[in-house]
Amino acid sequence: MARIVPVLDLSRLEQGASERRTFLFDLRTAARDVGFFYLSGHGISAVEIDEVLDASRRFFALPEAVKLAIEMVKSPQFRGYTRTGGELTKGKADWREQLDIGVERRPIPQGPGIPAWTRLQGPNQWPSALPELKPALLAWQTKATAVAVRLLKAFALSLDQAEDAFDPVYSGEPNHRMKIVRYPGRDATGGDQGVGAHKDGGFLTLLLQDDNKGLQVEYDGSWVNVDPIPGTLVVNIGELLELASNGYLRATVHHVVTPAGVERISVPFFFSARLDATIPLLTLPEELAAEARGPASDPDNPLFRDVGTNVLKSRLRSHPDVARRHYADLLATRASPV
Repeated sequence: MARIVPVLDLSRLEQGASERRTFLFDLRTAARDVGFFYLSGHGISAVEIDEVLDASRRFFALPEAVKLAIEMVKSPQFRGYTRTGGELTKGKADWREQLDIGVERRPIPQGPGIPAWTRLQGPNQWPSALPELKPALLAWQTKATAVAVRLLKAFALSLDQAEDAFDPVYSGEPNHRMKIVRYPGRDATGGDQGVGAHKDGGFLTLLLQDDNKGLQVEYDGSWVNVDPIPGTLVVNIGELLELASNGYLRATVHHVVTPAGVERISVPFFFSARLDATIPLLTLPEELAAEARGPASDPDNPLFRDVGTNVLKSRLRSHPDVARRHYADLLATRASPV
């Protein structure tokens, strides 16, 4: 049986004009068909992969009190630790613990007329008991960003756009973020929802998995396993590429089923646009435009072309405890886009 989720080798971009054209066709086809693919040839070494997975395991092995000292509810930027069951997907608890980090920047001073999404910019929270975690995760952000930028330029070319078509909406201050995640195993949880069915909101997600299964993607009405392949990253497109391509490319629904009897470590990296950006609608070639279906916006979770509004909406829905503590003014006046 043919593999539904294909493996694409990013190094093919540098192997001559013919191989480059073939890779761009394969990239566009994979993103339009299943919406997920494995990426090899990305240039991140096995040693660097092992380092970030090992750092993640050391963090989750810390005493609970140490992790709770940097609990996300203390951060208006939605950064920090979330205990198992502390995040919601479509109103149901996700059985995983995680640490969210973003780009290290200073908070934006607040005042009348300042958009609420500006509160999302600011510092991360780091565990004092594990000082090596900060350089390890920031280094991974740098590596993953470089891969994501190469891919995004390739996606632009695959849609017959200029290679730098997306540069204006992410260059300067891209809003990427990442998590380290631990699924404790079904015997230690309240159910099999590791993370519920959802789409990702950015341009691209680059996922590093350990050796344990759990990720599934929706395809032709069924759930397809995206089991780990050593040395690869799993890539899926997010809603911003869906918006920009008028639905020619589609963000795909996926979820994680909590594995039985083993823990699972994963490191998702979400590459997105600047918070102050507006996502353009690309002018596609006639043959591609004819196949564009429009973005599949859920009436209960609408898409916005204003990136900051989209991101804040997502964060408020996923972390109601942070919303109540730091965004009560929005909730009280119904000014929130939730």
